[in-house]
Amino acid sequence: MSETQTPTLMISAKPVVLPAPGRGDDLQVRVSAPATGGDLPVVVFSHGFGWSMDGYAPLTDFWAAEGFVVVQPTHLDSRTLGLRADDPRTPRIWRLRVEDLTRVLDGLDVLEASVPGLGGRIDRGRIAVAGHSWGAQTASTLLGARVLDDGGVPGEDLSDPRVKAGVLLALTGLGDDLTPFAAEHFPFMRPSFDGMKAPALIVAGDHDQSPLSSRGPDWFTDPYHRSPGSKSLLTLFGAEHSLGGVAGHEIAETTDEDPERVALIQRLTTAFLRSALDEDDTAWRTAAASLAEASAPLGKLQSK
Repeated sequence: MSETQTPTLMISAKPVVLPAPGRGDDLQVRVSAPATGGDLPVVVFSHGFGWSMDGYAPLTDFWAAEGFVVVQPTHLDSRTLGLRADDPRTPRIWRLRVEDLTRVLDGLDVLEASVPGLGGRIDRGRIAVAGHSWGAQTASTLLGARVLDDGGVPGEDLSDPRVKAGVLLALTGLGDDLTPFAAEHFPFMRPSFDGMKAPALIVAGDHDQSPLSSRGPDWFTDPYHRSPGSKSLLTLFGAEHSLGGVAGHEIAETTDEDPERVALIQRLTTAFLRSALDEDDTAWRTAAASLAEASAPLGKLQSK
């Protein structure tokens, strides 16, 4: 950090508990925001498998410091909850994850009131969703992605008109390319992106070789190529599924630790969210031009 930069003071509260009848456990949420400022846009973040509201600080803390209210629910698959594999809710966790995000949107008044000093500072007209891996699939559903049944028919439309944009990190591709194991155990991983019309930034690593797919890293670019509307694809050079370490600093499961890569994701996602939620904002245009002009870029960006 240069001498001219002053860290932004943030406020955070956890766990904020939202009643969740029928879920089996009430929903625990973390809310973070800058200590000052008003008309703050909202980002609801869905964590990857096994994580919780305490993960992904490199992104969520950064966004909060940059002027967003960041809401992080803990899904039922979190290791902090210890749900057994034979729990009757397990086959429905993918759907319960989506309901968690909707419940957060329904409970914004409660969440706002639970954080000292946050009251009256949220702009409910500017809401985005974000997520990594399974969390990206969860978030994509609120943007219009749907799950295909065994006959290839799209399931229920679970999109939410309150959500204006999304950031989808390492979002898996089409279900036609699942390995037999994945097809048997994760039938919800058969998405259709035909209805995912909301603006989104999709981030993929060109070294992300999933054990769940028979294809290579290009599998993670399907959401960009197979969805309509305004989309951008950031392909990171040398990045694996952890995308340099977005889940946390020095995390054991990160296979491609790279602070510079994470810093690029921080900058570009923040710029995208600002411009996607404010049509007069030029941050995204500036960030995209900066990447294009870099002498040794860490990735490439394409948009449609």
